[in-house]
Amino acid sequence: MRVFVYGTLLAGEGNHGWLKGASYLGRWTTPPLFRLIDLGPYPVLSPGGRTAVTGEVYRVSRLILQRLDVLEGYPGDYQRRLIDTPWGRAWVYLRASAPAGRPLHHGDWRRRPLTHRAFYPLRGKQLGTGSHTE
Repeated sequence: MRVFVYGTLLAGEGNHGWLKGASYLGRWTTPPLFRLIDLGPYPVLSPGGRTAVTGEVYRVSRLILQRLDVLEGYPGDYQRRLIDTPWGRAWVYLRASAPAGRPLHHGDWRRRPLTHRAFYPLRGKQLGTGSHTE
């Protein structure tokens, strides 16, 4: 099974450790069908926009996907949807509607303004101990 990540789970970002044991398949940009919103410490992806979102695709085990479900607060905070990628269908975490925040029309979390790259602690949450979003 595969997962497409677009925010703090990207290589070099704060939550990438949650993907320990996953296999990196490649960088990819979705078709322009989404909205990517910068909430400060993390982004939110929602369907129905016109933004092509850049991220990474990983092959994951069922255990890693279950850990990611905990991180993302699935199924309460986020939903999962399968999208087509060059490596096959992959899960992506998204919200049904976009919350208020700064739209990232360029679709790349790593290109967010420097002022939004400050350190944001996970409010005491450790790997596998509670919900925090993608």
